[in-house]
Amino acid sequence: MNPASNFVEGVDLAFKVIFGISIFFLVGITAVMVYFVLRYRRSKHPKAVQIKDNNILEITWTVVPLLLVLLMFYYGYIAFTPQRIVPKDAMPVKVISKMWSWSFEYQGGKESDILVVPLNKPVNLILTSLDVIHSLYIPAFRIKEDCVPGKENYMWFIGQQEGEYEILCAEYCGLRHSYIESKVKVVSEADFQKWLKELPVKAAEPEGLTILKKNACTGCHSLDGTKLVSSSFKGLYGKTETVITDGMERQVVVDDAYIITSIYEPDKDLSKGYPKGLMKTYKGLINDEEMNKIIEYLKTIK
Repeated sequence: MNPASNFVEGVDLAFKVIFGISIFFLVGITAVMVYFVLRYRRSKHPKAVQIKDNNILEITWTVVPLLLVLLMFYYGYIAFTPQRIVPKDAMPVKVISKMWSWSFEYQGGKESDILVVPLNKPVNLILTSLDVIHSLYIPAFRIKEDCVPGKENYMWFIGQQEGEYEILCAEYCGLRHSYIESKVKVVSEADFQKWLKELPVKAAEPEGLTILKKNACTGCHSLDGTKLVSSSFKGLYGKTETVITDGMERQVVVDDAYIITSIYEPDKDLSKGYPKGLMKTYKGLINDEEMNKIIEYLKTIK
């Protein structure tokens, strides 16, 4: 039976070598320690004797660990290097990570919340993040790579066995970190082409929402009423909020001015129940035109 991906054998071999060396030293050092405790205990040697200048011993415990470390490095290197060399015919899939979900975009503007790939075909995952650092981890494939905001990263693989495999996030990214999960399905080429053909084209989203996502706002503010790090955008516009201004509690209606102040000076009218410094200022990051589009979008989600 083929391994789940083309990287399984190399990574597993490196793991076995490192694990084996670690076990050898654990047992060896423990055995020597026990021997010394028994052999040189005070009842048999009441007067300690200083031993020094044993050149053979010093050379041995310097050279042997050095060779073993180089051996571990070698197996790690030959397992890692192929993971950074993407075949020219690899199928590109854009991976978008955010608090707290994965989405996968295929050519032609098609998007899915699971990763479906054809059997025995190289796939290049182009990794991005909309908010904080996430890490795409497929344990069965023995691959993991960080998704860093503002930077494109990548990893590739060949699915060699049909089936479903877990996708997890291996970087702690917030309170709902454990909820970032999905799956990768490896299917035949015919089944993949059929699935891709039936996958609907991603609908164009409002410009205001695009701007909010680009600035990672949806990582803390949900769109469906769910309370994340802060209040939800759903039904926010026109709502009466209790805020703390200059230490005084007051009631305000969420309007254009309130939204602008909240984005540019987030600690000025602080929503009751939330600490200062939770949100950074977006002054200089969001211009007036983008602000107007955000406000127009917020008016539409009731």
